Amino acid sequence: MPAIVLVGAQWGDEGKGKATDLLGSSVDYVVKFNGGNNAGHTVVIEKDGKREKYALHLLPSGILSPNCTPVIGNGVVIDLSVLFEELDGLQARGIDTSKLLVSANAHVIPSYNRTIDKVTERFLGKRRIGTTGRGIGPTYADKMNRVGIRIQDLYDEGILRQKVEAALELKNQLLVKIYNTRASAVDEVVEELLSYAGRLAPMVADTSLVLSQALDRGDTVLFEAGQATLLDVDHGTYPYVTSSNAVAAGACTGSGVPPTRIDSVIAILKAYTTRVGEGPFPTELHDDMGEFLRKTGAEYGVTTGRPRRCGWLDTVIGRYATRINGVTDFVVTKLDILTGLEKVPVCVAYDVDGVRHDEMPVNQTDFHHATPIYEELDGWWEDISQCRTFEDLPANAQAYVLRIEELIGARVSAIGVGPGRDEIIERFPLKPAVAG
Repeated sequence: MPAIVLVGAQWGDEGKGKATDLLGSSVDYVVKFNGGNNAGHTVVIEKDGKREKYALHLLPSGILSPNCTPVIGNGVVIDLSVLFEELDGLQARGIDTSKLLVSANAHVIPSYNRTIDKVTERFLGKRRIGTTGRGIGPTYADKMNRVGIRIQDLYDEGILRQKVEAALELKNQLLVKIYNTRASAVDEVVEELLSYAGRLAPMVADTSLVLSQALDRGDTVLFEAGQATLLDVDHGTYPYVTSSNAVAAGACTGSGVPPTRIDSVIAILKAYTTRVGEGPFPTELHDDMGEFLRKTGAEYGVTTGRPRRCGWLDTVIGRYATRINGVTDFVVTKLDILTGLEKVPVCVAYDVDGVRHDEMPVNQTDFHHATPIYEELDGWWEDISQCRTFEDLPANAQAYVLRIEELIGARVSAIGVGPGRDEIIERFPLKPAVAG
């Protein structure tokens, strides 16, 4: 009954699709358990001799696998307009989306929360968080404040209207009196949300029960995190984080599957480091090398198009991800981007006011002022995109991977050597063996 959690080990955009592809046809369900359309991932598929690129924002990557059931769990916040826009786009390209299941307990992003998200960021000015402005944070805040709207509310107009009225009683005061913006009309919000109910109805399910029954049957369930460890609202670089739990433990609360059913945790680690938005980033490069990583790695946000901040690999973060998530296997992606460099620096510790830190500093202030301590490894010049075994890699590329493995404290089971789905090396099986 393998239940596998897949998480990002850095600040997102690590390439989680690589691990999903490697598990391939063995995965029966792929579950998105947190976040919303504030993050995206790109999946490249070989189709009729051509590479087809798919940019997914809200949907789990399992939507592209014909034998897999994609699930949006209760921990996700859903912009229904984006959901159907993505589904329509995939259907137009010949992808069957009929298996999608959506939790009745997932929260909906109403239009007024998108407005509040955008105007709040403008209002904060230099103190802005760097959100995508898609209403994710305000919707999670509504959830905690118990004024949120859930998928199931779309099927009781009376309850829906009461909830919208209650939410707007305060939010319209904020929009008009603080932000000098037009108030949202209750009727307009209710009408928009109800317009999606009919098409959505066949997808709505008790997904916790569905997944429990799937595991009882011995099906393989993959829980796919949005964002990444350092963006987790509790364990990330707060306040420059997302509004949900993006670590492995979030798979349980975000899906209704208990922790005793999780068999393994796979973390994705890019061979260098990137992040989007504001916040500390010890290994960030502000020079030509940073621009080289950005251009060579095509480091631009899938959802926003924003250029990503780029820097060298930080194994302090890698060790932290191992500990926080209970990582059993790492997948290192984009190793090919480092080809052609004479030396490849790797951050092994931080210097904070003359004190060495081998682990993440407790205080955010210390992390913000951390200076990376680098170890320089020899680079390689050979094209590695055709390598399919670890032994195929140049000696220096092998040494780089082995040193990373040593520094992060968990095995590197797979290595991405190119953008294609098949451009990956599997050192160790990612799917755990199950007794019986």
